[in-house]
Amino acid sequence: MKRASTPPVSSAGARALAVYEAWMREQEALATASIRNYVSDLSHFIAWYEQRATQAAGDTGVLFSPREITTAELLRYRDVLQEREHKPASINRALLSLKRYFHWACSQQLVSSDPSVPVKLVGEPSVPPRQLSDQEELALIEAVNKYGTLRDRTMILLLLHTGLRASELCGLRPDQIRLGEGSGHLCVVDTRNNTRSVPLDTTAYRALLEYLPSLPAQSPWVFLSEKTHNALSERALGYIIKKYADLGLLFFTQHCGVWFF
Repeated sequence: MKRASTPPVSSAGARALAVYEAWMREQEALATASIRNYVSDLSHFIAWYEQRATQAAGDTGVLFSPREITTAELLRYRDVLQEREHKPASINRALLSLKRYFHWACSQQLVSSDPSVPVKLVGEPSVPPRQLSDQEELALIEAVNKYGTLRDRTMILLLLHTGLRASELCGLRPDQIRLGEGSGHLCVVDTRNNTRSVPLDTTAYRALLEYLPSLPAQSPWVFLSEKTHNALSERALGYIIKKYADLGLLFFTQHCGVWFF
């Protein structure tokens, strides 16, 4: 999301921002955009603090100093962001930026202790996974059949036809696969170390029957990373699926008219 414009702060606040920004540029290997975002989040907090503290003190202007910031002030700021109906991800981004700043301030002895340590992030609502429509599923299969490797085709077919979680697919071992004459199943172990049997339909069965002979001898994992030759990570799996989803969108745009996932 687009960040709000930088609010005005006092000369003391501006100096604090400048010192922190200069240190990040000189001492840390951060992208320019990351530094800009950290400074922006901190400047919004400083502006809020100075305005609130000045109003509480009457006519006397209150200037920002990291030593004056308490855990209570940070908790109050978190509450204000929630009252303004900011999204949890935006609130947590701001809190993490403040935690980063006060950790640095503590390391530089600008504060005697880090007031941000007790501050917890806000909970983010869980979003249930959306099931692909028939059209989306067909596009994904068309894309991986046309452009994908045997490994990628097998992974996507297993995900679509077995309901495996990403972690279960990435952690699948050859000894968890049971293939008989025309049928088979997977012995899947979940995060609680419980085992369940996942039946293979004809499509998933045939995909594994074709794919397994291509695995290196004694491979500990069914799906290997082409870079590390270890188990494929869930993050890499996400990139692979997105790639074929994008290609599937292109396929349907060219052949069946414009539509969107």
